[in-house]
This record gives sequence, structure tokens and C-alpha cells, in this order.
Amino acid sequence: MENNEELNVTEAAAEVAEEVKSEETVAEVAVSEEKPSKSRKGRGRKQKIETTEEKPQSEWTERVVQISRVTKVVKGGKKLSFRAIVIVGNQKGQVGIGCAKASEVIIAIQKAIADGRKNVITVPIFKTTIPHPITGRSGAGAVMLRPASEGTGIIAGGAVRSVLELAGIENILSKSLGSKSPLNAANATIEALKALTPFTEVAKKRGLTMAELLN
Repeated sequence: MENNEELNVTEAAAEVAEEVKSEETVAEVAVSEEKPSKSRKGRGRKQKIETTEEKPQSEWTERVVQISRVTKVVKGGKKLSFRAIVIVGNQKGQVGIGCAKASEVIIAIQKAIADGRKNVITVPIFKTTIPHPITGRSGAGAVMLRPASEGTGIIAGGAVRSVLELAGIENILSKSLGSKSPLNAANATIEALKALTPFTEVAKKRGLTMAELLN
């Protein structure tokens, strides 16, 4: 009987010890779940989502016609700089030409673009061409412009073509006379476009309607 009682006591003690161990393991698991591991550190933080806003596209188009290296003789040597000629237009009847100098090419182009936007002119476009023939002059250069029928395209080259394209003219005939300098040709084209007279002004001066004038 004594042996049986001793066995029962030892078995009860073993059961109690197992229950205590199981409670300790449960407590350790609960603590480990409460404490986030180092590897998961930062997962609970809110991640910043970078959003890039699309800039509205400008209707103005810039085209570099020429970049030349120029020197200026100063006391002690020569000063090197760059000259940029840029045509600015919106292809809706507005165009301008800018010319600027700077010690770096990028700065010269930026200054030329700003200068071109200051000197924008409005071109009177009749359908897809110019109202009447005209010749523009600038320095030793001259450019002759003639209206063209639908489907002709822009018959021009160099700086003259750039000015006409950015002005929004689709059909025209042109001929560069005199100097072949891009700056002179572009300025002569601008002078010719500036001197154009729209049909509305001619009809108003003559006291006619547009239909009577065109017929």
C-alpha cells in the first residue's frame, strides 16, 4: 500500500511539473508574439508612396537653328563665347526669333528662347498659306514668299523652313536671295511675314465684304 501511495504521489508530482512547463512555454510564445522580431522591424510602418505629377505640355515649340562659337578680343587675350539662334512658335500663327550669347551652350539657348518669346509676331494665315506674295529683307539677305495651293507643302530650306513650319503655314513657295546667313534669312522671313496684310483689312479699306473681295 505504501508503495502504491508513493507511486501515486510521484505521478501527481510529474503531472504538476508537466503542467507548469506547458504554462511556461505558452507564456514564452505569447511574449514572443507580442515582441516583433528585428527582421520584421519596419513592416508595420506606413510606406511613403511617391506620386509624380505630369507637367502640362506647353504649346510653344523651340527649334535651334544655329550654334556658333564667337570670340571677342579683350585686353589680355580673346574671350570665347557661344551664340545661339532659336525659332519659337506655336504653329497657330505666332512665331518669333531669338539670338543670344553666353559662355555655355545651354545658357545661350535658354537666353535665346527667352528673347524669342519677347519678339513674337502674329502671322495672318489664309486657309493654309499666306494671303499674297511678298519679299522680306534683312541686312544683305532677302527672302521671297509666294502663296501655294493645297498639297504643295513647304518649299523652303534652312532657317526659312523652320520659321514657316513653327508659324503654322502648311503650303508656301519661297526663295532665299542674297546672303546665306541663317540669321539674315530668318530675320528676312520674319520681316516678310510681319508685312503681310490680311484680306479683312483690305476689304475694310475698299468698303467691300470678304465674298466680294475674293470673287
